[in-house]
Amino acid sequence: MKKAFRKIHLWLSVPFGVIITLICFSGAMLVFENEIMQMTHRHLYYVGKIGKKPIPMEQLAAKVSATLPDDVKVTGITVFPDPQKAYQINLSKPKRTSIYIDPYTGEIKGRNQRSPFFKAMFSLHRWLLDSRPEDGKVFLGKTIVGISTLMFIFVLVSGIIIWWPRTRKALKNSLKINLRKGASRFWHDLHVAGGIYALVLLSVMALTGLTWSFDWYRTAFYTAFGVEMTANTKHNNTVANASNRTIRGERNGNRDKSTGNHREKPSFSHWQQVYEQLAQANPDNKQISITDGTASVSSNRFGNTRGADRYTFDTNTGKITGVSLYEESDKSGKIRGWIYSVHVGNWGGTLTRILWFLSALLGASLPLTGYYLWIKRLYRKGHTKR
Repeated sequence: MKKAFRKIHLWLSVPFGVIITLICFSGAMLVFENEIMQMTHRHLYYVGKIGKKPIPMEQLAAKVSATLPDDVKVTGITVFPDPQKAYQINLSKPKRTSIYIDPYTGEIKGRNQRSPFFKAMFSLHRWLLDSRPEDGKVFLGKTIVGISTLMFIFVLVSGIIIWWPRTRKALKNSLKINLRKGASRFWHDLHVAGGIYALVLLSVMALTGLTWSFDWYRTAFYTAFGVEMTANTKHNNTVANASNRTIRGERNGNRDKSTGNHREKPSFSHWQQVYEQLAQANPDNKQISITDGTASVSSNRFGNTRGADRYTFDTNTGKITGVSLYEESDKSGKIRGWIYSVHVGNWGGTLTRILWFLSALLGASLPLTGYYLWIKRLYRKGHTKR
């Protein structure tokens, strides 16, 4: 039986190994993207000196809006509880673009966009640097990533079956990485022990990651957790995505709720009033985002880190007119955020993210050490025949 699984392990690892390494490595690089950006661009994300009282949001948003081209709009503002952090003014485009401003002086600190390095790592992780094709065409990079991830699961399972020891003593020895018996032994131990240590977390990453690759898999995954992927569920997910994009400032412009007509600019009136109400009611918030007529409050919770309480307010008076609490939302509204939080490892805070980062690096090393052992074995066989 082990002989059969050894062949499966080899036949899948050889063609897909390089791609698996690229996927795991790029995923590891994205784990601490926000922290790295804030560390290397501290002048952008933090104020120089904390003032007595922040300038009203309406004035800050209007100041930024006055500096923008006609085709770029201010779509919202995000405030963090740390008084040293600058306010984030979200823009309609380009995607994920925002401007940071000192709330105490009104100084525009600069524009933030995803760095070229992290853009490349994200594109490599999701699509192997491929670009999204026109409608109706096969997204080749995405498909290859999905198939490789699926094969990776079989590689992990077959690897454990091959290397699982028969005795406790052998198991104990297989969990050690020996540094004193030469390079060959080190790479062998790293491949075996590294695979055992990272097995569970790599499997979790792969199983959750596949939900972005294949519709059939996502439907099965949702069903396994008691959520039926009906047309209504898909519609709710689409609405939730649109809402998330709105909060992050990725929506191009706004629509008047009473007429449905496109509006040139959002109304900044009463943003400060709404923020103060929500901040007072949610003192433990992680961030509060205000847009034209809507707001969201994210809390420092374990689990679904994308979960947020969402509010609507009257733009003429600033009165809160509606609320949708995260705790009261149905499964279909929560599972997408849970999948993301588990996939990237931020569901348990800094500790789980470190574990995910190390596991992803180990995952990237497994095909490389596997290639080394395989090539060395081929060399020995060829040398013996001579």
